[in-house]
Amino acid sequence: MIYRRKMAWDTEGTRRRLKEAATVEFAEHGLHGTTMTRIAERAEINKERLYSYYGDKGALWEVVLTDELDRLASAVALAGEGLDDIGHFAGATYDYHASHPALARLLQWEGLTRSPAADISRRSAHYQDKVEHFAQAQRDGFLDPNIDPAYLVFALIALAAWWQTVPQLAEMITGVSGNDPGERASRREFVVDAARRMAAPR
Repeated sequence: MIYRRKMAWDTEGTRRRLKEAATVEFAEHGLHGTTMTRIAERAEINKERLYSYYGDKGALWEVVLTDELDRLASAVALAGEGLDDIGHFAGATYDYHASHPALARLLQWEGLTRSPAADISRRSAHYQDKVEHFAQAQRDGFLDPNIDPAYLVFALIALAAWWQTVPQLAEMITGVSGNDPGERASRREFVVDAARRMAAPR
């Protein structure tokens, strides 16, 4: 029994190390610029084990991106009534991207490929559900009913996430690095306020 538990722990730990290494490599080099050899070397684990756990590189890419997006979804989960303050959603989205800059790089790499999006069916369903939450908040009088709810979802995500997607541009415009705690707080305050102004009922 002890032996089996130890083996299970080792397997889970190996999977985690490989996935963590893959996340770093994919964020730095994208799907096509990353090699399974480099992922295995970063994790200090045999490459054959990487293949046995995750299959080919494309399958591993889907696992990494899907897991990262699941973490984002959990961090900014919506309850319908929570949209009475749209600034909370925007602020939570900003916080997550500020703390997890690799996600923006992964999404940029995905945008540069011509392949279908990773886990497209489930992700599409997730975002359609989010759009419906926004539409219901419009019907309940919390949000401006004159804005297409799908466009509003996209605009708020862009408002919150774009600071990390193009950090050099943000620094050139503001004159301050996003690594500065005061600047990060100011950007968050702007995102929250802008979201409220954008979506408030007229």
